[in-house]
Amino acid sequence: MTNSTPLIDGRDIHLSYGQTPALRGVSLACWSGESVALMGPSGSGKSSLLHCLAGVLKPDSGEARVAGVRLDTMSERERSQYRLSRMGMVFQFGNLIPELTLLENVMLPLQLLGERTAEARRRALGLLDRLEVADVSERRAGAVSGGQAQRAAVARALVHAPPVIFADEPTGALDTLSADKVLDSLLRLAHEIGSTVLLVTHENRIAAHCDRLLTMRDGALAAQPAVTR
Repeated sequence: MTNSTPLIDGRDIHLSYGQTPALRGVSLACWSGESVALMGPSGSGKSSLLHCLAGVLKPDSGEARVAGVRLDTMSERERSQYRLSRMGMVFQFGNLIPELTLLENVMLPLQLLGERTAEARRRALGLLDRLEVADVSERRAGAVSGGQAQRAAVARALVHAPPVIFADEPTGALDTLSADKVLDSLLRLAHEIGSTVLLVTHENRIAAHCDRLLTMRDGALAAQPAVTR
């Protein structure tokens, strides 16, 4: 295959919490349109790595690039704005605003980016319909089931068609049936818009849905098969 620039590109990333090292010189690359599962035992550094690559955490050293832009040299405000415009984020417990309806939660990224309310509503409702939760779109996020809330969280992450999706244990709080629906929806819709997905999970069953699997141990990536681009 011909060479290309990774959409997610981490280079020699180090991170410590006080005196405890969490990441020990990790380098990782994910290419356009692929889905990559990042696995490892608790404390292996997989969530810390995802958060460094997404600009949620600033590494002690190393480089983190998303869509060709280096995040580790940005201010916290700049990183937050870049996440809003160029990334989608899905967390284990959704992180929806409980006082807002599902529809309002999904509209929010578009409105923050300056989209007109009518267009934001149309796009949000369209995604909620495809995720089979349009019937509860006017309910507050704190008054729906975990599976419904998580599908709305997927819609919120995808509504602005970002080039990159970061998902940290997106099905970890769900039963098997709900988890499968959420994961299938996330990967199917991300593929349709051409987004690259980096997904942290501790379940082999979940990781098997992705194009590629990476494993972490003790703050480092385990040996991986070579990928030629």
